[in-house]
Amino acid sequence: MEGATPNFKTWNILYPVYINSKKTIAEGRRISATKACENPTALEVGDCCGHLKIPFAIEIDKAYPRDFMQVGRVRFLLKRPDGSLHNPLVASKKQLMIRVAELVPRHPGRMKKQEPASTSNAAPSKSGKGGKKKR
Repeated sequence: MEGATPNFKTWNILYPVYINSKKTIAEGRRISATKACENPTALEVGDCCGHLKIPFAIEIDKAYPRDFMQVGRVRFLLKRPDGSLHNPLVASKKQLMIRVAELVPRHPGRMKKQEPASTSNAAPSKSGKGGKKKR
C-alpha cells in the first residue's frame, strides 16, 4: 500500500472455519462441503490471499466467536479506495472463499505435512474373521 497506513479495522474478515469441510453450516462453514478444504489455518489462508494479489493481514491472536479453540483470522481488502478490484477474478467474499479453498490443498506447507502420512506403512492389520464364535 502506498503512502498512509491502511485502516485494518474496516477490512473484511475471513475465518478459516468458513472454508473447513469438516465443519457443518451450523458450526460456521459458509461454502459447500464439496468446494471446501480440510482444516485450513489462518497462515495458509493468508498465503493464498497473497497468491491472489489481495492485500491481507493475519491476526493470530483472534479466535472464532462460536468456537474459541479455532484461533486466527485473516482480514482482507477486495477493492481499492477508487472502487476498482485488486483482482478482477475475485469480486466478492464468497468468490474469495471458493478460490482460497481451491488453493489451500496445494499449499507448500500442507504438501510437506501430508507426505509422511502417505509414505509411512503401518503394521499390517489382522485379516482374520471377527465376531463371536458359534458353539
